[in-house]
Amino acid sequence: MLQIGNITLKNPVVLAPMAGVTDLPFRLLIKEQGCGLVCSEMVSAQALVYGNRRTFELLTTDPRERPVSIQLFGSDPETMARAARILAEYPLDIIDLNMGCPAPKVVKNGEGAALLTDPARAARLVQAVTAAVSCPVTVKMRTGWAPGEEIAPQLAVLCAEAKAAALTVHARYREQFYSGHADWSVIKRVKAAVSIPVIGNGDLFSVADALRMQEGTGCDGVMLGRGVLGNPWLVRETVAALAGQPLPPPPTIEERFTLIRRHFNAQLRFRGEMQGVKEMRKHLIWYLKGFPGAARARQRLNTAPTQQAVLEILEEYENELLKN
Repeated sequence: MLQIGNITLKNPVVLAPMAGVTDLPFRLLIKEQGCGLVCSEMVSAQALVYGNRRTFELLTTDPRERPVSIQLFGSDPETMARAARILAEYPLDIIDLNMGCPAPKVVKNGEGAALLTDPARAARLVQAVTAAVSCPVTVKMRTGWAPGEEIAPQLAVLCAEAKAAALTVHARYREQFYSGHADWSVIKRVKAAVSIPVIGNGDLFSVADALRMQEGTGCDGVMLGRGVLGNPWLVRETVAALAGQPLPPPPTIEERFTLIRRHFNAQLRFRGEMQGVKEMRKHLIWYLKGFPGAARARQRLNTAPTQQAVLEILEEYENELLKN
């Protein structure tokens, strides 16, 4: 279990917030794999306050995925507090504050990872949000802006003093984006600096990675991000491993394709056929990565315009794999 404020997670495995990925259909699939906490795509505080329709669509949740965290980003404490109060009217359990997004369009506005360069403002944001809502508020940060500029342990202390309920550390600098290797040692330093739960993130692509991170850093939980793209079964494997239980068997071809079709059909129900087909293309590429003959199947799927066309290609490719 993992306790975040008044929210008890069944296990310490957390789904990372990923823009364009962790929408409702994906979160439900990950929850089915036993994930302790799922997180939404990041939501703009300013867009919430201004009443942007598309932003409010990101707040769609389902009772089956609870507990669920909604990630908020912004740079102005007052706007963040107003946005948090709006979020508090929705069925969610935790509000997470983004201090790690490296995207230029985000940091140019002083948001996301830009807050790593202004710890005082970052602390004011946390203080404003925790004062505005009663649910737990967590923070996701990176090591620092650039190599040699580690700030995470100091920022962690400020966030804890501002009443953050837990912290997640992506053990990379902003300037690394997603390249190179995550240096997990910073997670250990953050863990030593604060008494609130610390969740480790960065380069978790296998059960062995998760076990090494927990053993090497003492982190209270692990956050899976890119490792679950095309491999949601990593969640159930990690949950079992961290609990000291035998690993479940790897998914069969039939199990894989059953889940792919369920995800595909759920996406279309959620977004409509035309948009759903487009949004699923990246997922289909991830699901089929590494399989023999996948390149041709992916090429066909990338141009398939309808639900029926995609399902026919999937059935044909599944049968091809089962024959070999």
